[in-house]
Amino acid sequence: MGLMDLADQMMGGSEQGGDAKARLLTAVLGMIQNHPGGLQGLLGQFQQNGLGEHVASWVGTGENIPLDASQVQQAFGGEQMEAIVQQSGLTLASVRSGLGALLPEFINHLTPNGQVPQGEEASQGLGSLLLGFLG
Repeated sequence: MGLMDLADQMMGGSEQGGDAKARLLTAVLGMIQNHPGGLQGLLGQFQQNGLGEHVASWVGTGENIPLDASQVQQAFGGEQMEAIVQQSGLTLASVRSGLGALLPEFINHLTPNGQVPQGEEASQGLGSLLLGFLG
């Protein structure tokens, strides 16, 4: 299942549609690009918040362990979640469920060989994902 299919699945109610999916995917990209330490820093944040097994599954080549809404909140905390809600224009519930579904797949796509890309390689990967999934 591709990221856009996953985004289709998780977007419900009045926020359904391509615009909402694009906003959430853009928020995910921005979160990775603006996080101290980039992708590596974001993954470290998840590990520090007790979700190391999840991270290992996303980066590895096996099945991805999904996140539930409470784990998304645990990983990001209130301030970061509010910033994502503001950036995306979606409800907190939609952001939590959307990130829980999208982040594992997003990270998986960025790490196809089980390795976290560094520096320029990571930036190129993010750009390619944005172009590929948003059209």
